[in-house]
Amino acid sequence: MKRPNSQQRHARALRALAGGMAAAMSLFCLGGAPAGAQTMWDNIDGHLGTLAPENLNKERPAPPADFTGTWQIDMKVGWQFKPLPKLKPDAQAVYDAQQKAAKEGKAADNYIGQCWPPGMPVMMTRVWPMNMIQLPTALVMVANFENQVRWVFMDGRDHTDPDLYVPTYNGESIGHWEGDELVIHTQGFATEAHTVDGIPISDQFKITERMSMSDDGETIDVYYTMTDPVNWEGEWKSHKRYHRMHKADFVEVHCLPNTNEGIPGLGDAYQVNTNE
Repeated sequence: MKRPNSQQRHARALRALAGGMAAAMSLFCLGGAPAGAQTMWDNIDGHLGTLAPENLNKERPAPPADFTGTWQIDMKVGWQFKPLPKLKPDAQAVYDAQQKAAKEGKAADNYIGQCWPPGMPVMMTRVWPMNMIQLPTALVMVANFENQVRWVFMDGRDHTDPDLYVPTYNGESIGHWEGDELVIHTQGFATEAHTVDGIPISDQFKITERMSMSDDGETIDVYYTMTDPVNWEGEWKSHKRYHRMHKADFVEVHCLPNTNEGIPGLGDAYQVNTNE
């Protein structure tokens, strides 16, 4: 049987969500859903939410590390995902166009500057701090930049059926422990205006992260392995390091188009879209 493409799967997921919303609205109009009934916001496969007391209170082994804290990326180790893998022809053409625009003093495919979500993995590499809250059921990451929120589910669930999952910019992340490392698999990405340092991604894009903490609890190392057979060959690997911040709290940072227009290099005259 032929596997549906990403647009077909996305449409099917939206239809399923719309059906659930319609049913929920009908119940609401009739006076609300009875206790225990499925609602429009319940997980598709019916598993407990990460913040449900029954889930939080389940007996689990003590985690090898607690990543709760505020973290800053180490710019010396690097914030870009270098070196690039061997790109496929279409992706290479996009990269070449971006390099040409840069030589002309223009910004190619500067989607973040246009207030598109940075998405994964780029949300992990901004200069703004990253806040992490570790629960028994999940690791919640909140980036100061654009208030991006990422949930890494750690309660034993599997990835949602791709035919039912609506793609998102941060994808669906499932984590488990392997020794002292937290291993995170992420898939299910929205692809419009979503790149990794300018390189386009497809619906086949996947990320594996291996996170570990130093013995003194002051440093996190993350090793990224990214695959996308549509846009590059083999595995794209990169290492990032984060240092604990002891005197920083979360600060809201919004991307506002009317403000960005005044930043040199972000005006229409400086923008190049390689998809046009």
